[in-house]
Amino acid sequence: MAEALQEPLVREPLVRLVDLHKEFKTRQGSLHAVDGVNLHINQGETLGLVGESGCGKSTTGRLLVRLLEATSGQVLFRGTDVQSLNRGELKEFARKAQIVFQDPFSSLDPRMSVAEIISEALLVHKLYRQGKALRKRVGELMDYAGIASRLMNSYPHELDGGRRQRVGIARALALEPEFLVLDEPVSALDVSIQAQILNLFEDLQQELQLTYLFIAHDLSVVKHISDRIAVMYMGQIVELGAADEVIHNPLHPYTEALVSAIPRMARRGEHQRIILEGDVPSPIDPPAICRFYGRCPLRQEICRRPVELLEVEPDHFVRCVLREPASPR
Repeated sequence: MAEALQEPLVREPLVRLVDLHKEFKTRQGSLHAVDGVNLHINQGETLGLVGESGCGKSTTGRLLVRLLEATSGQVLFRGTDVQSLNRGELKEFARKAQIVFQDPFSSLDPRMSVAEIISEALLVHKLYRQGKALRKRVGELMDYAGIASRLMNSYPHELDGGRRQRVGIARALALEPEFLVLDEPVSALDVSIQAQILNLFEDLQQELQLTYLFIAHDLSVVKHISDRIAVMYMGQIVELGAADEVIHNPLHPYTEALVSAIPRMARRGEHQRIILEGDVPSPIDPPAICRFYGRCPLRQEICRRPVELLEVEPDHFVRCVLREPASPR
């Protein structure tokens, strides 16, 4: 007898951002740092979030691990709204989601040794007590991050940038999280060290089954590590799709400009360098029209209206009226 057909299992994304907003109050008005972001991150994948400095991508990462409180919207982790967690629940959430910061020097306490920095979370969460077991666990974490054991009693000022960032990574791994926000983790490092850290992230993801939000302003870095890429401009997602699709078939004019700035792509003649002109509008009470309008080389009168993020190709979303699918007649 034939077996009954079963509907495919639909997995809930590990992380989902739903209409997320973050405003900062200033003397001039409300600064819209994150403005209606909708994203999801599947378990085991890397979502790259890229955009110019000040576009709101780091704020998005901090909202996700609740270092900042959202103005409105939801941050769902395994279906639970992170913004609604009480103090005890938030402490438990910290064991599942951690962040690696951009500047490996300012994010480490200069008064603490490498061993003390890595072990701090283990002691706070009462997973270990001072002793041989704790020291052994710190050694394991250092090994994961590629830090020589002889540096256990060193201080941050005695290390170079790459080693300091590895300490930050080991600290983030201490509680065995499922999810990491990587907030421009290689932008402060030399190019040769950047490659080492990126390879480390890829190795750790495979070995520990991690999920990443990888934040950067350099699309050439993001494309090497990401499964999907979200492009952010003035607090909004303007393009979202598979990494290869966004890189080789950019649909938003802003993404096209970012791709054209990748040196290797320019040398192969795939794109001419696009120089954006005009000024970025103020994020304080931003205009209701397309926020890229004043800098867009393709702008038309029709662009002077609000536009939504729409799926214009399979799994490829764009916020641009010129790319909207034609309405059926």
